[in-house]
Amino acid sequence: MSNTGLQSLDYVVFFIYLIGVSAYGYWIYKKKSAKEVSSTDYFLAEGSLTFWAIGASIIASNISAEHFIGMSGSGFAIGLAISSYEWMAAASLIVVALFILPVYLKNKIYTMPQFLRERYSPTVATIMAVFWLLLYVFVNLTSILYLGALALEVTAGIDFNYAIFGLGIFAVIITIGGMKVIGYTDVVQVIVLVAGGLVTTYLALDLVSIHFNAPGIFNALGLLRDQADSHFHMILPKESPFYKDLPGLSVIIGAMWINNLAYFGCNQYIIQRSLGADLPTARKGILFAALLKLLIPIIVVIPGIAAFVLYQNGMFQKEMLDVAGVVKPDHAYPVLLNLLPAGLKGMAFAALTAAIVASLAGKANSIATIFTLDIYKQYIAPQSTEKQLVKMGRYTIYVAMGIAVLIAPQLRVLDQAYQFIQEYSSFITPGVFAIFILGMFWKRTTSAAALTAALLTIPLSTAGKFLAPEIPFLDRMGIIFLILCGVIIVMTLADPNSKDNPKGLEIDASMFRPGRSFVIGSIMICGVIAALYTVFW
Repeated sequence: MSNTGLQSLDYVVFFIYLIGVSAYGYWIYKKKSAKEVSSTDYFLAEGSLTFWAIGASIIASNISAEHFIGMSGSGFAIGLAISSYEWMAAASLIVVALFILPVYLKNKIYTMPQFLRERYSPTVATIMAVFWLLLYVFVNLTSILYLGALALEVTAGIDFNYAIFGLGIFAVIITIGGMKVIGYTDVVQVIVLVAGGLVTTYLALDLVSIHFNAPGIFNALGLLRDQADSHFHMILPKESPFYKDLPGLSVIIGAMWINNLAYFGCNQYIIQRSLGADLPTARKGILFAALLKLLIPIIVVIPGIAAFVLYQNGMFQKEMLDVAGVVKPDHAYPVLLNLLPAGLKGMAFAALTAAIVASLAGKANSIATIFTLDIYKQYIAPQSTEKQLVKMGRYTIYVAMGIAVLIAPQLRVLDQAYQFIQEYSSFITPGVFAIFILGMFWKRTTSAAALTAALLTIPLSTAGKFLAPEIPFLDRMGIIFLILCGVIIVMTLADPNSKDNPKGLEIDASMFRPGRSFVIGSIMICGVIAALYTVFW
């Protein structure tokens, strides 16, 4: 029943997308290259991104193969509960826009290490910059390439290694134009991403309705819940085999907040999109991203659940197995793509590629920003001109992508890649969030306390994983966050000079007053989230 590979019409549709995005990116690049490009403009697109470009770029950079393939695979294995990463992220984005973003813009912060350097010390900033670079290159960039290549291999029959190389090249072409090119091409990428994703969701539900002889998409949704009721609970009980991945109430009142606030509020890769705009525009952009976040489970998780139901009823029996004959959840989305008719498969294939390339480009740009502005300019060549900084940023992109291309094939041993990304990213999350949140809102927080937390975060996370493997990683992250907050507070209170800390930030209450439209939009989004958790508790 599957239709591995692309047909002629699929190639036509895909190349229209490929040429269109490349041409649009080149036009933007040529338009802005008429004048001398500063490092701020290159890395942040200062003042030139609209709210819809900011929101679309956040989503395009965030949503990648780890969602289309990894989260869909988790939908197959776990069910709707994996959507907590998206729906709680929407709520977290509102908090970021309200309380964290104003601090950055008020203090003209362009990179996360810059915040740490100005608020604490160069040592703290450098340690965390190195941590981020290692995480971005060796976990994030490589996993995106791996999952993207896996998808291309299964859906289009493209050789896995060629797919990795091709994706890396395409992402570099988009990235070297700078944040403005990335920001505006991401708008196109998101349109393609959502449209292609909805096509696949429609196909999956249509297959369910046909298989059970109950025509209609809404009938199919009802059938999914009837056939896989265990897959439609947002809060997993302790007896669930996946409780360690999503530990019950922790997803709504526990460490999921820490995970999301650190990711969306203290992560160069995401917050960078809004740092070049004024506060009202940046807030609207983040709110737009939160709205788009609500849609993501529809286009990635529902297809995974549909594939599970169809698999349980005799379909995809061979396609869902790996070479060792073991069920591979991450095959769910590619298997569905293979059932699309010619043309539509090309559109869905373009959507998948758009998600992969946009995420790779955003990640590579953040790597270049941190290395160039916080390592190269600070320690290697302090007297660099703006032109030299831009050139070094491009060289950094080449090197980072080259490393990722070499490492990505080693990830083939993974089962659910999405959980791998979440768990290993969480090794530095507790320390990052503790340092940032206390540094922003408690003037007394000292550099020595922040440095101690930075040095402890990875050892404590590693010890927690191996000494207490029975504790879910989200809960472990929350425990370590509380420990590090305690360390920072105790060390700060023990320092008599902390009362007059000259590096404490000045916080103006007016910074946190949102406009009426932002308040209305936030209430609507939070209402939708509350309704979803109520219905699917």
